[in-house]
Amino acid sequence: MTKFLTTWRLNQTAMSPDIAEQGKAAEMWFAAIDKAMESGGLLEYGFFPDGVSGYTLFEAEAKDAFRGATTYFPGIISDVREMIPYETGKGIIREMFKAPMEAMKR
Repeated sequence: MTKFLTTWRLNQTAMSPDIAEQGKAAEMWFAAIDKAMESGGLLEYGFFPDGVSGYTLFEAEAKDAFRGATTYFPGIISDVREMIPYETGKGIIREMFKAPMEAMKR
């Protein structure tokens, strides 16, 4: 499974001006987040101090990450990024430098 980092932002122009409706929407949102965390796919969900944005860490297939990012559109706009583990990235970077370093030795 691939890990993803999503940063999200509320699209305030898509929100109802009715505060009661906003409260109902927030409760539905919280219930969906709780369910996703209980199922284990959503590893972490958090808010940024600005009050209108935050982040998620989750494991999924790319198609499921896309589905999750579009589920709450247009109310929430997401930036989804695939995460490459440190050891994998380190190996790729070392491989990238391997041929030029060997050529310099000659």
